[in-house]
Amino acid sequence: MKKSAVIAIGGNAIQGPKEPATAEVMRKNLRTTASYLVDALDDLNVVITHGNGPQVGNLMVQQDHAKKIIPPLPIDINDAYTQGMLGYLIIQAFENQLIKRNINRNCAGLVTQVVVDPNDEAFLNPTKPVGPFYTKEEAETLAREKGWKIKEDAGRGYRRVVPSPQPLDVVEKSLISDLMKKGIITVTVGGGGIPVMIKEDGSIEGVEAVIDKDRASSLLARMLDVDVFVILTGVEKVYINFGKADQKALDRITVTQAKAYMEDGHFPKGSMGPKIESAIAFVQTTKRQCIITSLEKVSEAFNGETGTFIIPD
Repeated sequence: MKKSAVIAIGGNAIQGPKEPATAEVMRKNLRTTASYLVDALDDLNVVITHGNGPQVGNLMVQQDHAKKIIPPLPIDINDAYTQGMLGYLIIQAFENQLIKRNINRNCAGLVTQVVVDPNDEAFLNPTKPVGPFYTKEEAETLAREKGWKIKEDAGRGYRRVVPSPQPLDVVEKSLISDLMKKGIITVTVGGGGIPVMIKEDGSIEGVEAVIDKDRASSLLARMLDVDVFVILTGVEKVYINFGKADQKALDRITVTQAKAYMEDGHFPKGSMGPKIESAIAFVQTTKRQCIITSLEKVSEAFNGETGTFIIPD
């Protein structure tokens, strides 16, 4: 049987923090993303997940500016908007790379609902960055005028933050599993999925939030019982003391080591923290490994030549 993987692609694979939010930019970046990943997927049944922070935030900004003409939509519906849009762009990029290489393989995109607890404490303390970056002065003005919660994002500027509850279940998990086992490259849990709650009568209802895509991807990887969980980000390896004179790249670390580094504050909540947390959850549950690396190095990482490997104790 083919090995299986969940691969979570980072936001830079779709739109860089300083790039204009245009369709042309997203298409260009995804052509590059697909070209790297298709070369690495020959022997894998794979599910691709992705973020939507910039896109859902930009959509909310657009709706805020047009609110006197068209009422803004709830965040969960905007999550669905961007999940469908980005799924389309990602699938098309993969299909074109497969055609270019004369590879006969199907792709599918699935709009996905992810269950959260409506009483999650995250609703009282918004932390998930969405939308564009602002200067401190712009952020203070927006917070005052619009009532937004705004925080600094890993030293890169200021962004609006919204609630980010913990994912508990993936409604469409059985369908995703069927697609993966058939060898279909499946794009799903986009932007962490659409947050929903299950009511007492069993019905499903949307919740206004944005789920962290690494946490949702880790949950899905555990549910699918895949062989490896891969998190693609902007760096080839995870570092401790990142950005300092004594920074050190990590090649292989155990779950216990990863937890210790987290407790020592090496992985900020706004950047590497959720990735390490998600990696730990997968490895601890499955006793398999998680790889964190850059898009450009994904093939080498699959061969064990680079990347940071989080492994069982």
